[in-house]
Amino acid sequence: MVSKKKKKYSSGEGAQFMTRKAALKKLQLSLKDFRRICILKGIYPREPRNRKRAQKGAGGIKTLYHTKDIRFLLHEPIIWKLRELKVYQQKIRRARAMKEYGRMRKYLRDYPEMNVDHIVKERYPTFVDALRDLDDCLTLCFLFSTFPSLKRVPRDQSLMCRRLTIEFMHAVIAAKALRKVFVSVKGYYYQVELEGQTITWIVPHHFSFQPQTKDEVDFKIMSTFVEFYTMMLGFVNFKLYHSLNLVYPPKLTAAFTADNDKALVDEQVYVAERIAAMNMPLARLSGSNEAEELPEIDVFPTEDNDEQKLEEAKLEAEKVKKLKTMFKGLKFFINREVPREPLVFLIRCFGGEVSWDKDHFVGATFDESDESIAYHIVDRPSMEKQYLSRYYIQPQWVFDSVNARTLLPINKYLMGAVLPPHLSPFTDKTKDQVYMPPEERALNDPNFKPLNDDPSGSEIEEASDEDEVEKSEPDSDGDDEAALAKQYQQEIDEDSASDDDDDDETDPEKKRIAKEKKKAMAVTAGVPHKEHPYQKEIEDKQAFRLREKLVRKKHRNLYKSMKAGEEKRKKEIWLLRKKRRLNDEKNKEDKKAEKRKQKKQAFEAATA
Repeated sequence: MVSKKKKKYSSGEGAQFMTRKAALKKLQLSLKDFRRICILKGIYPREPRNRKRAQKGAGGIKTLYHTKDIRFLLHEPIIWKLRELKVYQQKIRRARAMKEYGRMRKYLRDYPEMNVDHIVKERYPTFVDALRDLDDCLTLCFLFSTFPSLKRVPRDQSLMCRRLTIEFMHAVIAAKALRKVFVSVKGYYYQVELEGQTITWIVPHHFSFQPQTKDEVDFKIMSTFVEFYTMMLGFVNFKLYHSLNLVYPPKLTAAFTADNDKALVDEQVYVAERIAAMNMPLARLSGSNEAEELPEIDVFPTEDNDEQKLEEAKLEAEKVKKLKTMFKGLKFFINREVPREPLVFLIRCFGGEVSWDKDHFVGATFDESDESIAYHIVDRPSMEKQYLSRYYIQPQWVFDSVNARTLLPINKYLMGAVLPPHLSPFTDKTKDQVYMPPEERALNDPNFKPLNDDPSGSEIEEASDEDEVEKSEPDSDGDDEAALAKQYQQEIDEDSASDDDDDDETDPEKKRIAKEKKKAMAVTAGVPHKEHPYQKEIEDKQAFRLREKLVRKKHRNLYKSMKAGEEKRKKEIWLLRKKRRLNDEKNKEDKKAEKRKQKKQAFEAATA
């Protein structure tokens, strides 16, 4: 029996991958709907090992998907919902073209809604899975919560993001889960720890919104992501509130409902209402108490019996326990020029009470004249009216105290003082190749002098002095040896002269041989041996290359990727150092130019 010849690309990578055009044809969807369903289901293009085989011999670079993923989409019920929406859109367009506005309003009223809650449950079977993937969700939801009413972003979507983000921040405050914070040009970086999972996200600064053109940002794709993330964040908030014995949904202010149109127009009113909502305690379930304190860490014997790791875990648990109640019993008053939202969030997370001027913003809990206020946060050089019973500090003290996990001394953060550098706490101490700015090195090492990363003039001068000392030392040793050799030669000559006087009757040939022997035995000035400065480095490199050849063949690709990563990190550190050096040089030039300008103005004023 003759076997059939196998068709080319019917197996292997040729059958594993499918182009986007073939996927659209198989699913019978438009490109817009295909993108939407891929975002909702979490299906992304794949990179094959051999692109030519995956593209069935076709040239160029095409967008490829796994064939299994596309077959998986065939059984998704949401595809039928997309087709139903497409039918309604055609009916609405037809009614508008025929000027049948009554029928058009009916279609708009009966427009079907798409529910994606089953997709959330499918993608995240457990609560921990959802927490692991919450970083991008929070970042995008906080970004959309700052958007005004845009053409391509539905208004109810921004309102939903505002409500869900405030609910999540309330849950973090109740759980006291905040661990790190950093103020950047992009916004405020926050890191919390929930259910043993570390979650980091960015909250952008509140600036006036600049409209973007469609070419710069595709709001439609971002809106599709937000459609899924709002449903996911709603589930997460529900679970968090019930685990903290809180009533869900919480009763927030009127700015988070679609009925209040004034809050949608006035951004200041929205921000004020949002901060006022964070300063209010949430209602708890009947019969429930406050969150219980974490018990002391249990000590279990490990396989390696590493006591150091156990001690480190104990210290970390103690620091976290103190951090949760760092501001407990302290009252803070925020001046009107200070950004209130991050400070209210931080102070409330660690047990403090906060308020502001009730004449400017809503939600104040106590007045400025309250004598029990411990810290007054200001961001101006001076104030006319001051109270002796409180400290007047700058906002950075709160952020640095949170990262240090203790109340820092306030002498460097007083009103009008030059602030210390605000360093990022998001550094991995386990990595050996990490760029450390000079300010951080100065804080870690008191003997470190903050100089430029490249050797400065003073360092070069010190190095040159050391070289001169090293060069002079062998010369002095050589002079001493030459003097000793000269003295020894004189003694030998004297002895030989006395021997010649005593032995006049000896043979002249013997005298000549004896003189030659004495000259050969004489000590002469030695020449110092100079080693090649890079000889040891060259030998080490040669030995390292020999060791690299001993790497097994199956581990060679892994080793190459490790070396490539090391080189990449080196390049990143070099670029950061270069940027820092250029920035320092620019600042120096600006200061010099400012001084020259001031001198010129003073000279012109004196001569006028």
